[in-house]
Formats: sequence, structure tokens, C-alpha cells
Amino acid sequence: MAALTASSQHIAAARPLLQQRRPAQAARRAGAVPVRAVAAPDAATRASPVIVNGQILHSATQEQLDVVKGMDKYAEEQVLPILKPVDKCWQPQDFLPDPESPEFLDAVHELRQRTKDVPDEYFVCLVGDMITEEALPTYMAMLNTLDGVRDETGAATTPWGRWTRQWVAEENRHGDLMNKYCWLSGRVDLRQVEVTIQNLIGSGMDPKTENNPYLGFIYTSFQERATKVSHGNTARMAVEYGDDILGKVCGAIASDESRHEIAYTRIVDEFFRQDPNNAMLSFADMMRKQIVMPAHLMDDGKHGTMNNGRNLFADFSDVAERIGVYNAADYCDIMEHLIQRWDIEHREGLRGDAAEAQEYLMALPSRFRKLSERASARKAKVKPVRVQFSWIFNREVTI
Repeated sequence: MAALTASSQHIAAARPLLQQRRPAQAARRAGAVPVRAVAAPDAATRASPVIVNGQILHSATQEQLDVVKGMDKYAEEQVLPILKPVDKCWQPQDFLPDPESPEFLDAVHELRQRTKDVPDEYFVCLVGDMITEEALPTYMAMLNTLDGVRDETGAATTPWGRWTRQWVAEENRHGDLMNKYCWLSGRVDLRQVEVTIQNLIGSGMDPKTENNPYLGFIYTSFQERATKVSHGNTARMAVEYGDDILGKVCGAIASDESRHEIAYTRIVDEFFRQDPNNAMLSFADMMRKQIVMPAHLMDDGKHGTMNNGRNLFADFSDVAERIGVYNAADYCDIMEHLIQRWDIEHREGLRGDAAEAQEYLMALPSRFRKLSERASARKAKVKPVRVQFSWIFNREVTI
């Protein structure tokens, strides 16, 4: 799970029309109760809902939890095999100069020669993606908030517990590799990057998944595909800028994200097969909320001070959009892909609220594209500005 860097401006512009909530969702706000500590309650016996930041804690119904509890065999046979055995996985050192080699310093010099002509804008995107990859403790914690699939002991032998730990183990290689490559390049202020990573892990994230496995796995399905797109584009660009090895680095990471996307979408496939009404409502719910970026709380401790109060994540997202790493069109493409993947258009026999959610989902991509195009037109009229990034030694890039 890496930086889903959809333009924050496009998302904000679209939000008023896209965040139309069902009556039940509006009631959540009206019926808010004081926050209290909550264990994972039994859906059939819990009392009034606990609402935090406009979302219900532990919102999964007993029907949903029963579906998840019955999916152990499915996860064992259809999800876990997507992971690779450790001895079949690449490791970061496979792409890096060998420190034991007599030619190590020559190899580092060659790496620096390859990266010297790579633009600063590219490094802003590469570093932003790397920082997000390095926040893995947050993502493991997020998966372990989900009712019915959390790793209850930290070493549970359930398919869900094994999946979470081994998924994190595969993802851990991504940040390690990108971090070391950036360090060796000499193009990045690693101390400022390290401050940003620590702040991001400390701040966490709130993906609005309500401890609900349906919402959680729809979120990760979207995120993994977005990550694949982002890393795929940085791979292509690295080659264009003359660094074939960096292109292979980003391409290898994109390939991992593609496998992980398959796993998460397979989980949601089964939700739709067994429980199409709740799956449809959950998909629509996440799209109404919009997909929260994993790194939206990143902070280097300097960006706002250097740039008159500007937001680091918003500026990082703008750079990614401007050079073509990830933009609002990609966000729309992912929505359309998932709508097709889960065959939203052709599902029949849905109850009333689920049928309404189906109609909403089918209309959403075209509505979002129109809104994002209007936002782009407005943005094109705004004069570009130069913004400093501490990650690249306070150098400026245009946004």
C-alpha cells in the first residue's frame, strides 16, 4: 500500500456532490453519543452505536460477520496462495550495490550518475511514495481493527492472521528498497524524510472503514490498484530519465502491488457472491466517503513554515498530478475498473437500498469525471507557484 496521490484539489471540488449519504448515514450524525472504549462487540447484542468522527465503530452486521467467519477455507485456497514463498521473492539488496564488493564505491558512483539528471519533481513523488510505504505499522494496525479477520494474538494461525502478517512482510521490502536507493543517490535529505516517516506513523490514518471487513477490503482493493498505477508510472518515467535500474525497482514494487490487488478483490468477489446486498451498500458507502489517502497526515515539521502555511501532502499530490504519476483521471479509472470487476451493472434481485446503491455506483464515474474536469479547468487558470520541499534540500518545484 503506497501513496494514493489523487489530486486533493480534484477530490475536494467533487466532494459536495459526491458525498450524498443514505438516511441511515445521516442518522449517525444526529444520534451521536459520547465516545467510550469499545471492544469488538457481538453485532446481535450491542446497544446504541458508538459514533466517532461521523462513522460508526464496529458497523458490520451479524449477517456480514457470519459471511466472513465462513470464509476461512476460501481465504486459505484463494487468497493466501497469491503470496510468494520468501525464497521466491526479490529482496532489496538484489537491486543495490554490494557493500562487500571491491567495486562498491564505483557502483555507488554509477548509481549517482544515473540519477543526476532525474528531475527534482520526480524525486518528490518517489520520496512521497517511499514515505507512505514506510508507514507499514499503520496499515497493519488498520487491518487488525477489522472485525472477524483481525489477528487476535499477534501470531494467530488463522488464514486472516497469516495473510495480514505475510502481506506486511512482502510490503516491507518496498520501503526498504526505495529508502536505500534514495540514500545512495545523494539527491534526498534523508533526515527530513526520516522525520516525515516518524510523524506519519505517529499520526496514523482514518480510512473510514468502521472496523467493518466489507469496507476494509473494498478500501484495500482500491488502494492496491492505485499503488500499482503510481509505481508503474514512476517506473516508466525513471527509464525515460535514463535510470533503468530505478525503473526496475519501481516496476518490481508495482508487480507486488498487482498481486496484492488480486487478493483483496478476490475477497470482495466472495462478499458479492454470498451477500450482494451488503456488499453493494458497502461499496457505495466507501465511494461516497471517497478513498482517504494513506499518507494524508504526513508532516515534515517544516513545509508549512517554509511555504506560508501550505500543506505538505496537498503539495506532494499536486506534483504527482502535474508530472503524471497519479491524478483524478486515474481515480476515476479505478472506480470504473472495480465496478466492472464486481459486475455492478448486471446484479439483479437486490433489495431497495442496495438497488439504489447500484444506481449511484453506475453513475458515479461519469459524474466524477465531469466534476474533476471542471476543477482542472479552474486550476489551469491559477498561476503556478514555486514550493520548497525539505525532502530535496529545500529546493523548489513548480505546482
